[in-house]
Formats: sequence, C-alpha cells, structure tokens
Amino acid sequence: MTFDLKAPVVHHTRPVLASAALGLVLATLAAFLGELRAPVSLLVALVLGSALAGAWRASRRVLWGGGGLLAAALGLCLLTPVLRAPLAALSLAQPPAPADAIVVLGGGVQCGTAAQTPASAARLIKGLTLWRAGFAPVLIVSEPSGLLGPADCPNLSALQRAQITALYPHDGPQVLNLHRVTTTRDEAARVKALVRSRGWRRVLLVTSPSHSRRAATLFEASGVPVLSVPAEETLYDTTLPLPSDRLYALRTLLYEGLSRLKAALGATPER
Repeated sequence: MTFDLKAPVVHHTRPVLASAALGLVLATLAAFLGELRAPVSLLVALVLGSALAGAWRASRRVLWGGGGLLAAALGLCLLTPVLRAPLAALSLAQPPAPADAIVVLGGGVQCGTAAQTPASAARLIKGLTLWRAGFAPVLIVSEPSGLLGPADCPNLSALQRAQITALYPHDGPQVLNLHRVTTTRDEAARVKALVRSRGWRRVLLVTSPSHSRRAATLFEASGVPVLSVPAEETLYDTTLPLPSDRLYALRTLLYEGLSRLKAALGATPER
C-alpha cells in the first residue's frame, strides 16, 4: 500500500495561493483607487491576511464572495458609462466675468522630478489664460505646508511663480501667495482675509473639474464671492469613452466621496 503525501498539501495550498492572489488584486486596487499613502507594510498585510483567510472554508467563502461582488461592481463601472452622471455632478463650471483676482488652488508636486503634477499645471494654465483675457489683474497661488510632503520636495508656489516669470518676465500678473495651506478650507480662509482687507467683490476660482463644486461651496461658506471656472481635466476624457477613462473617473469619485465623508465626520478634509 502506498500513500500520496503530496496530495493533501496541494489540496490545502491551492485555496491559500488563490486567496493571496485575490489579496494582491485588492491591494493594487486600494493603492490605485484610493491613492493610498500608507506604508507598503499595510499592503503586505492585506495580501497575507487574504492568504490566511483562504486556509479556512468559512473565511474563504466570505473573501471570495466579497471579491466577486467587487468584481461585478468594477465591471459595471468599467464596461458601461454609468459613472458619467455622478462625475458631472462634481463639477461646477460658470462663465467667467470681470473680477478682482483669480485664485488658482494648489494641486501637487512630483518631488522626484521637481515638477508640478498635471492637475497643478492645468490649473495654472487656466488661471493665466483668464488673466491674459483681462478678467482680473491679480493671480493667487498656494504655498502648501511642508507637512504635506518630504522636506526636500520643491514648493508648489515657487515652481508656479518661476513658470510665470519665465513666460512673462516683464509684464506678468501680480502674484500673491497663500502661505502654508493644507486644505481647500485653509485656502478659502486666506482668500477671505484678502477679500476683506482689499475690498474685493468677486474672485474667479480655478481648480480641477471634479473638485470645483466642493471648492466653490467651501469658499462661499467662508463668505468669499466666487465664480467657478475649472481647468481642463488632464488624466482622462470626462465623456468616459474608454475603460481606462472610467477607471480614473472611479478613483476621482472615491476620492471626492471620501473627502465629503471626512468633512461630515469633522475630520480635516482632503485637498
């Protein structure tokens, strides 16, 4: 009589490996869709936790059942234009009109390349376009707090001011800084102080489309009269013709939804 000692090992190993693979997929989605800024150890824990769940039938059913529901929801978002309406609801685009200043909300910086992110660059270009068209003489940019990134990361407002000077060395706009801001609420408070001290009656608010309605609401709640004139979206086509566009749109919706949830719970809202 012979015994196959390998068969039980294979039988129990396969669901563990499959669960670990599912955990890896979940970790990838968490990192991309949630723009996760947590340590890599958290992603490793998600993979290992999924592998551990695969060792028992009950926990494996819960894990795989949840994964199946997530896959169905993701497939609906990627294969149909179902995200168009909720994405459009995030945007507030108003016709520009003469104003006292143009507020270009801060975006991000690519620390390794010492460059603005595409969103930051698009916002600045929109602000300069409005200035060139004669809508306002003053351009306001943000100087994010050093707490938002590594100490050696270049300052966003410094990069933007350098770009403005390079484009308009002699006849550029008057540029003002909003010092050490961390959130859109901070920016609204700084602009409110300028509105009061300078007697401004209206400002044009420039940010990304998906951020525009929330930003305008925060500024108006602070007592700042604004017209929302969002920049162009640079990461995806907002008509969502391709699955890749829809994937980026899903990330945007999750980000904005989380920001609103944090604000509702009294936490510091995300940018």
